[in-house]
Amino acid sequence: MSDIASGDMGPWLSPEDLDLVRRKVPMLYIDALPARIGERGEVEAVGLLLRATAEGRISRAMVSGRVLYHETIREALERHLEKDLGPMALPQLPSSLVPYSVGEYFPTPGSPFHDPRQHAVSLAYVVPVAGDCQPSNDTLELTWLTPAEAVTPEILGDLGDGHAILLKQALAHLGKVF
Repeated sequence: MSDIASGDMGPWLSPEDLDLVRRKVPMLYIDALPARIGERGEVEAVGLLLRATAEGRISRAMVSGRVLYHETIREALERHLEKDLGPMALPQLPSSLVPYSVGEYFPTPGSPFHDPRQHAVSLAYVVPVAGDCQPSNDTLELTWLTPAEAVTPEILGDLGDGHAILLKQALAHLGKVF
């Protein structure tokens, strides 16, 4: 677990300052796809979060979040995985922090990676999870899907903000091409 928690330093920035920075500077995020790995090293299932959006819509998402000031990427991955999957998820962070993809989010409507709040850059990882996941905070549930189930039009249609693209890229990276 990261030594830095979101509430440790008080607000990272005030809401007003954060809005100003988001309008002026690209923000750094991580996206993580939890995965169950079989004995032979094959991905058996991937985990997608089920959440309610601010607009009241139910959607699916990968584990995602901002990297805080003076926080390493590894610490940010740990913090967001624990926050969304619970403390007993036992994620196995990669020894190399080279992402399988980089998502570039723009506030411009129609962008494949869209975030109306900001311009953001996200480093995307597949993270094997060995423990018991107990989703928390704003997560309604964690759904484990086989790679084939994850790329059905229904599931991909439930993913927003570029996560459908990142999911397909993750599976291709893992040798699962559909």
